[in-house]
Amino acid sequence: MASFALPIAPEGNLSRYLQEIRKFPMLTPEEELSLAKRWRDNEDHPAAHKLVTSHLRLVAKIAMGYRGYGLPVGELISEGNVGMMQAVKRFDPDRGFRLATYAMWWIRAAIQEYILHSWSLVKMGTTAAQKKLFFNLRRLKGQMAALEEGDLQPEQVAKIAHRLQVPEQDVISMNRRLASSDNSLNAPLRADGDGEWQDWLVDESDSQETELAEREDMGNRRDLLNGALKTLNERERHILIERRLKDEPTTLEELSQQYNISRERVRQIEVRAFEKLQKSMKTQVVERRLSLA
Repeated sequence: MASFALPIAPEGNLSRYLQEIRKFPMLTPEEELSLAKRWRDNEDHPAAHKLVTSHLRLVAKIAMGYRGYGLPVGELISEGNVGMMQAVKRFDPDRGFRLATYAMWWIRAAIQEYILHSWSLVKMGTTAAQKKLFFNLRRLKGQMAALEEGDLQPEQVAKIAHRLQVPEQDVISMNRRLASSDNSLNAPLRADGDGEWQDWLVDESDSQETELAEREDMGNRRDLLNGALKTLNERERHILIERRLKDEPTTLEELSQQYNISRERVRQIEVRAFEKLQKSMKTQVVERRLSLA
């Protein structure tokens, strides 16, 4: 895709940039389909430009979600815009879903890749589990109302480690490294005191594209889970749901009595079923990405 001019996210106050991108109109499904076909069939660059600029608010919204990692928001937005352009380049309008749903994968991937290359702490480990911990720890802490500085409580560490399937020591270590990046929203952006971090905040109300994309993304995750559950036999499926997918899990003792087997046997079935579920979901994700590429 040939390069074209986009509004430049400034290094200082982002208000002007956010005002500029709001000037680009959102597209109706019909307009989006027509423009996408013009780009795919004829490499119509003005059509591609309209597709990208109409989704710049989505990029900014996603980039703002990563501002807690201490990197300039303007740089995160710029990386997200690169991901948006890649999404437009590869988008197939005949598959029946909106561009925003497809683009979210590319925008997040571009931003996360930039963060991983920018944070020295990630050099401690770049496995899939470490990346998952890196990008999910803040969210889980927020759910537990544990965003204050300092070490997590042992029960909080145990819960996060269980949710993300990582060792408890990894949770403790990552939390201590991330804690140093928290900044006050009232801290000045520059030494001259011109502007504060809070000036970079975007309107928290979701745009039409964001709402649609997140709704479809949630639907996709639900479909993945339902498809993976079908690979389990009836007993495996029931035990996994009771042990892993309920707010208040059923105890091993209760399930052992129900199936007339030992608690250890129930635990083994649970572990095996969870491994099968993970493998099935990963396979589905790979197949879906290959179909979208």
